[in-house]
Amino acid sequence: MSVMDILIALVPALGLGFQVICMQLIGGKYTNKVMGMAIVTLLVGIGVYFIKQPVLTPVLWLGAALSGIGFCIGIILQVKSFSLVGVSMTMPISVGEQLVGTALVGALCFHEWTTVSQWLLGVGALILIVIGIAMTAYQERRDQGSNVKKGMLYLLVSSLGFVAYASFPTAFHLGGWDMVFPQAVAIFVAMIILCSFEKQPQLFAVKTWQNMATGVCFAIANLGIIFSNEINGVAVGYTISQLNVIISTLGGLWILHESKTPKEVKMIIAGVILVVAGGIMIGVTK
Repeated sequence: MSVMDILIALVPALGLGFQVICMQLIGGKYTNKVMGMAIVTLLVGIGVYFIKQPVLTPVLWLGAALSGIGFCIGIILQVKSFSLVGVSMTMPISVGEQLVGTALVGALCFHEWTTVSQWLLGVGALILIVIGIAMTAYQERRDQGSNVKKGMLYLLVSSLGFVAYASFPTAFHLGGWDMVFPQAVAIFVAMIILCSFEKQPQLFAVKTWQNMATGVCFAIANLGIIFSNEINGVAVGYTISQLNVIISTLGGLWILHESKTPKEVKMIIAGVILVVAGGIMIGVTK
């Protein structure tokens, strides 16, 4: 890999990592945060459509719609969990659960693990990730037990949504660039519908427009992963993109100044290392 290839592979990690920090710094209701992302996603999708001009078949629309709905469920519940357990706990658990889910779907449904060595490496990676998740969820103080339980439930359902988001394009054999526009439409429509269930959703309030900056981070990451997969291959692109958990977790601790005891900080950092190590091992199996 050249230096340029490595830099391209890092773009999704930087975009996804700073997306979380950006939305928390801007603030607003969760509806403002996710709608800001959805608006930019739609605008970028329209731009990509006119450049790439994909053939919009019924299969493409169906796969993109299912993937987009999965993303909306995933991001809404993930953002909700920020207010319950904080970014520094949410992100390593969320990424870890997504890694476990996508790896299992890939191995069991798409038969991506076909050799004994792949299964040994993959199962070892999953064990590391589960241990890492448990470490990042460690609490020295138990005064927020109800919030943690609710946050963990949100994250479990959120991760299932993200696994659907990642898996449906493979299930429908859809290309990366072809997906961008129909998926963006699905995300925008589904986000409006899901957010409308909130009391006073304020979908297009000032904070929503400010959170378009969050959408820019996501768009950079989304387009970056397509470029990276084309240049570096899925194994390298997928693996390096998971480094976003380092940026978001450390950002939660040091930029957002989330309250953690010294022992909790050590456990979170150690857990992140295990989750990243597991992600790299899964990338090697692809």
